[in-house]
Amino acid sequence: MATTAITQPPKARPFPLRHPWDRNFFLIYVGLIWGAVVLGFGSDILDRYRTGAATYPAIIYVHGTVFVGWLVLLTTQALLIRNRKVRLHRNIGVAGAFLAAAVVSLGLAAALTIQKLRLGTPDADPAFLSVQFMDMAGFGALAAAAISARHQPAAHKRLILLATLAIVDAGFSRFLGSPLRHLLGDGPWQFWVEAYAPSWVLILGIGAYDWVSRHRLHPAWVFGALWILAEQLTATWLLFSPEWKGLATSIVQLWPWA
Repeated sequence: MATTAITQPPKARPFPLRHPWDRNFFLIYVGLIWGAVVLGFGSDILDRYRTGAATYPAIIYVHGTVFVGWLVLLTTQALLIRNRKVRLHRNIGVAGAFLAAAVVSLGLAAALTIQKLRLGTPDADPAFLSVQFMDMAGFGALAAAAISARHQPAAHKRLILLATLAIVDAGFSRFLGSPLRHLLGDGPWQFWVEAYAPSWVLILGIGAYDWVSRHRLHPAWVFGALWILAEQLTATWLLFSPEWKGLATSIVQLWPWA
């Protein structure tokens, strides 16, 4: 009797969970995120502290405090993992789910409040809600994915970093947006570069690190990067859409607080 050998397809190699470089890489990335936030908002915060001016509604300051709290938690968690305090990292991580929900809800409320405050003034720009809303969608979805993948450390840490990078574009654009706008001008693709390209240097840096250290990309990074790109392109398209401007104006007018 003739027999036919059945060839099994080769199994996919598991993504290496650890690499010696990881100990410093993720902490360095947290430091770079802090750098973007400090460079973008630091001078404004110091000016308001020196003058004692409280020109915004209280919810803006609460939103800012919660966002800084998220960065402090991110830093604490990275340090705990670096020092191999995994159990404490997991216990503290429970608070991360509630803090992420607060970042999203307060981010949306702050965006609507500012737009309502500026409605009817030269600073009014209700169409910009597309950027603010989609930033929150990018952060919220990736933070939720990271929480659901908390028992898969390699995916979890990449998704958490990407979630945070999805909302640091505001920091980058505050100190890089004007020079880039002066260089490139106005328009959809110019706006995308001005608003998002600096964040993409860091987003792509995570993929480059995985490629160099593991010779492959983590599926969570691929998913997260594509999600961020999709929400940013959507935000840019809406920003330049006349129909969206009318709808956004109506949304702002319905918002009860300013």
